[in-house]
Amino acid sequence: MKVLFIGGTGLISIACTRLAAERGIDVAVLNRGNQPNLPPGVRSLVADMRDEAAVARALGSEHFDAVVDWIAFTPEQVERDIALFRGRTGQYIFISSASAYQKPVSHYLITESTPLANPFWEYSRNKIACEERLLRANREEGFPITIVRPSFTYGDTQIPLAVN
Repeated sequence: MKVLFIGGTGLISIACTRLAAERGIDVAVLNRGNQPNLPPGVRSLVADMRDEAAVARALGSEHFDAVVDWIAFTPEQVERDIALFRGRTGQYIFISSASAYQKPVSHYLITESTPLANPFWEYSRNKIACEERLLRANREEGFPITIVRPSFTYGDTQIPLAVN
């Protein structure tokens, strides 16, 4: 399996990069190259995602079984990803956020059928707009998507702490 992580060196993504490499997955990370300590066997593709021409050069003609974007936060960034990875990935995985779920909550139990609406945080509204664009791309052209909504993030440098 050949996977591309866009970002791949952040708080939650570095653990996924390590685990994928340990499990024998052919992993490449596409980022600005500011993380020198990639796990053994992980390829580094260096480009700034804001420079589409540089990204296209870094990708060359590569095709990936999956592309995971850890750093897309706006509909414009997702639009760029659709253009870049249309026809070159078997699955595009968008890391969204559980903060996109309805606020204030109408029920204590949140499921995938809980509406997406958060008038309080622009970050969440942008993630919702990204999801809507991806769903439209899937419906209209079959762009293969998976949306993941983490609710709590932590990593080697940030330990979870519950305070009641």
